[in-house]
Amino acid sequence: MNKNVMIDLLEQGQVSIPVVFLDYYDALGIHEKDMMLLLHLHREIQQGRAFPTPEHLARKMSLTVSHCQEGLGRLMKRGVLALEKKEDDGIMFEMYSLRPFYEKILYYLESEQTNLEVNQSGELYQLFENEFSRPLSPMESETIGVWIDQDHYSMEMIKAALKEAVISGKLNLRYIDRILYEWKRSGIKTPEQAHAHSESFRQNKRAEPAGAKKTSEPYPTYNWLESD
Repeated sequence: MNKNVMIDLLEQGQVSIPVVFLDYYDALGIHEKDMMLLLHLHREIQQGRAFPTPEHLARKMSLTVSHCQEGLGRLMKRGVLALEKKEDDGIMFEMYSLRPFYEKILYYLESEQTNLEVNQSGELYQLFENEFSRPLSPMESETIGVWIDQDHYSMEMIKAALKEAVISGKLNLRYIDRILYEWKRSGIKTPEQAHAHSESFRQNKRAEPAGAKKTSEPYPTYNWLESD
């Protein structure tokens, strides 16, 4: 290959394609051919050509001009591509915008997260009912909701606190609430830290001589592992 041609190709630069383009186009109902057209539009916009013609796009693809026109129409009809009017120094011009595509991906991601949280919440309530061997009362369900929505305890930490209550044989929400409060006050943020903290406390308890007088408490206000 001619050296100058090679340099010209290298100087054309690179195109950065967001991973979400490839991860979510199918979820948005975009066909592969239209997605390839969208990727070419993304490239043209990145390189400063915000309104490429169907003829220009067809030269870059294996599609005909009419197929490119139809594809652009489908993308706009699906609401993932917009045609905007801009003004520069008094001159009006049109340009394609992929903002609707990004907005749909963001909405889809938020919906996925909401559905995940709903499913996790359902699993959490079910876990409590399994351990309690009975349905939760409305007040108990509300308490767990407060832990999640107001206290912002993670579901992993709530599960760890429930496990700690099971080990201690004290299955009630008041006791679990104390555990969560003490963990938060002690800066414990992960189940692993909580497990290590609890194991350390239990080992210290086992190492105490029989009848030894306590000189200090592990927690200033109360000992959640010994509270009723």
